[in-house]
Amino acid sequence: MEINRVWAMPNKWTFTIKPIHKLLDRYVNSGVGWVDPYCGQNSPAELTNDLIEKADFNMDALDFLKTRKDEEFKGVLLDPPYSLRQVSEHYKKAGVKITGWHTSAGYNSALKNEAMRIIKPNGLCICFGWNSMGLGKNRGFELIEILLVPHGGSKNDTLITVERKVQHKLRDVKGSEVEG
Repeated sequence: MEINRVWAMPNKWTFTIKPIHKLLDRYVNSGVGWVDPYCGQNSPAELTNDLIEKADFNMDALDFLKTRKDEEFKGVLLDPPYSLRQVSEHYKKAGVKITGWHTSAGYNSALKNEAMRIIKPNGLCICFGWNSMGLGKNRGFELIEILLVPHGGSKNDTLITVERKVQHKLRDVKGSEVEG
């Protein structure tokens, strides 16, 4: 696993931050086969979704991911609002009523489960935020790179994890997950 730390000025459009842009160039290339459920602006993904910004779809991110087929994509970019305040502001700006569900750990877990489901074996998930949780081993992913982008002063660092899907999660007859 590789860990890098590169200082850069902050920008609300995550993908324009120079070290992040370089990381995306290495993994996402042309964007073909990639999906971004929170695209904002400047997403390199082939298929995009965002509640507010111009995108292929304008849906709640979880609802959008649920419409996709199993193992449809070679990669997912997960760059959601990083804090509860940002979630609330994003939904309010979109004119969508925010509920406790949208700010719950259950929503975040369901979103990650859907991302896991739609990524092909050996595909990638690149997660952005203020933590390095990513999708994780329990969802069949191995961590291959972490990029820490400090912004100085009182700004939080942006943390980026790059993970590869190494195990496909199957369901047994009772609905429990088993490794395949």
